[in-house]
Amino acid sequence: MMNGVEVVMDNSSTSIVKLPDPAVVAATTSSPLSAIAEAFEHLAKLLNRGDLPLDAFYEACSFVSVLFNCLGFAFKFAELEYVAKLEGLMEASPACGTLKDVIEVDVASKTVKSPGSYSRNLRRVRQGVDLVRAIFEQLLATDDSCLKEIASSAYAQICAPYHTWAVRTAVHAGMYTLPTRDQLFLRLNETAFYLLKRTELLCMNGTPEKSAEAKMKRYINAATPVIEYIDKLYLSRKIPLNW
Repeated sequence: MMNGVEVVMDNSSTSIVKLPDPAVVAATTSSPLSAIAEAFEHLAKLLNRGDLPLDAFYEACSFVSVLFNCLGFAFKFAELEYVAKLEGLMEASPACGTLKDVIEVDVASKTVKSPGSYSRNLRRVRQGVDLVRAIFEQLLATDDSCLKEIASSAYAQICAPYHTWAVRTAVHAGMYTLPTRDQLFLRLNETAFYLLKRTELLCMNGTPEKSAEAKMKRYINAATPVIEYIDKLYLSRKIPLNW
């Protein structure tokens, strides 16, 4: 078990990685926001050393599905597609140790844009990571208690152009069921942190309690270079990003 991600070895010594259960993450970490911020900060440090290991990327990205879950029905279909693409990407692990390897394997076999290819799965997972970044940025830019405009704008910008009509329709219909801002913080186990920031209370040790907003900023700062690095991997092989 690594940060809520379970790794099981079968008889062929192949790693079978299971995504974390939202309830388990909530019970075993200070909050899902803490988990995702720490995971992507770890990725950013690895990136400073060179290419990103596929297993570390998978582990960090697994926490994104927990955040989609907290947004409720509106993002259920997006969550299901994201999880499927993430699991499909991890199937590359026997042959690919890094994200660069993922693209190189498909370039060699001329299957980069083929349905179910590792490179296509990586592209969709990258969009899920970017969607969370966009939602966080818009949450930080407003105090609006309604998330509909925030989520709709982020989804239209990042994912809608690449989702099927059925998924787009389901997401838009579900926007009216989104939690309020305070309900989202509650689902993320951040209510206490949020209220502490609002009332400027202090922790018992005398230092300000880190707020949900601070953790969102940590994620944005760590995820942005990861997103940019993935884009550069495609562009370095003259693969456009508009798909």
